[in-house]
Amino acid sequence: MGGVRAADRRAEPGPVISVEQPLWRALTGYRVVTLGYAVALFALGYGDYGRPLIGVGYLAVLTAWTLLTLRRVTSAERCTARFLALDLTMAVGGILLSSLADPANRVGPTLPSIWVAGAVIAVAIKSGWRWAAFASALVGVANLVEDGHFSRSALHNVLLVCVASIAIGYVVEVARASERTLARALRIEAANRERERLARDIHDSVLQVLAMVQRRGTAIGGEAAELGRLAGEQEVALRALVTGRPPDGSAPPPRSEPIEASADPGTAAGAAQDPDELDLGALLTLAAGGPGAAPDAGPRGRVTYAGPGCPVPLPAATARTVAAAVAAALDNVRRHATGPSGEPAAAWILLEDEPEEITVTVRDDGPGIPEGRLAAAEAEGRMGAALSIRGRMTELGGSARWISVPGQGTEVELRLPRQRKGALR
Repeated sequence: MGGVRAADRRAEPGPVISVEQPLWRALTGYRVVTLGYAVALFALGYGDYGRPLIGVGYLAVLTAWTLLTLRRVTSAERCTARFLALDLTMAVGGILLSSLADPANRVGPTLPSIWVAGAVIAVAIKSGWRWAAFASALVGVANLVEDGHFSRSALHNVLLVCVASIAIGYVVEVARASERTLARALRIEAANRERERLARDIHDSVLQVLAMVQRRGTAIGGEAAELGRLAGEQEVALRALVTGRPPDGSAPPPRSEPIEASADPGTAAGAAQDPDELDLGALLTLAAGGPGAAPDAGPRGRVTYAGPGCPVPLPAATARTVAAAVAAALDNVRRHATGPSGEPAAAWILLEDEPEEITVTVRDDGPGIPEGRLAAAEAEGRMGAALSIRGRMTELGGSARWISVPGQGTEVELRLPRQRKGALR
């Protein structure tokens, strides 16, 4: 329980990709392109300017400013409030200098031309639509002052910049809120996955030991009975903790026969070495009590395994997880599927290696599961099926299905699709 398995590490949320980054890259290119456009317009209309040297000086400063600050507009962290203020000053200053460079108003566009929109867009991406509205209004006032009167074209340009910047700022704010929601959802999902993993481990070890102590203590009596009672209370409290359901304070729910020891066949097979791949068939042979199996692995002498004649290699973590789900199914057979005289039911494990998926079937000849019993067990906090079996398979992208007819045994079908990358080869 102390370590984090490979499958759990894959379940951890990765970094959320920011939707702002493409906007910053686009803004960087926009500033360079519009700078070239402003210089080209000035060059074409050079002879129409009354004081062209003013334009030459301003465009030289604008070129140096744009090129030297390219890294500033690559991220929100680098695009500081001071930089945005200076950038807006450069834009507004260029608009107001246009009337000095062209006193006769013979040239239509201002000196910075559409470069000023980049300054407003930078404010929108960095600070949202409210500051974008302020920046666009500031640029709009400067345009109207430079034009000298409220012409239709000037008003059109002002409104265009204002609407565009406010829309971009609003989209960025919505995107940031969505990113925060997604990141929070990923953290919750990761926490739930870790909780389920811990619950499976607890179910496969601690809860079963507590149940065994409670049963043995009650059978022995005396001081051992008191110890058993305390163990039963702790089992109920622990079930409530790992399932998130508060204990109702009543007597502990009926418990089935615990297993004496729980053997994780994946752990047994991987004790000597941890290769990149393991043979699922070999692990299931151990779960069935075959060669090399732990003494208490499953219902001794009552499990039969059948599988392909060739190995079924899987990534080590995946193979161990599937084998652990099978071991949990065999534990249920040992605890629940007993005959009238108390002997364990016979069980069969069938492994099918198909091109599209791998199927493992665990079948027994016990009394079967009454209808609705699985849902009732999960509601009571009994997690053998919900977490130890279905939870493991769901984590790998697979599924678990129970088929049971009272008096005719139970069949647990575990399916694992091969096309799921990261889970299978």
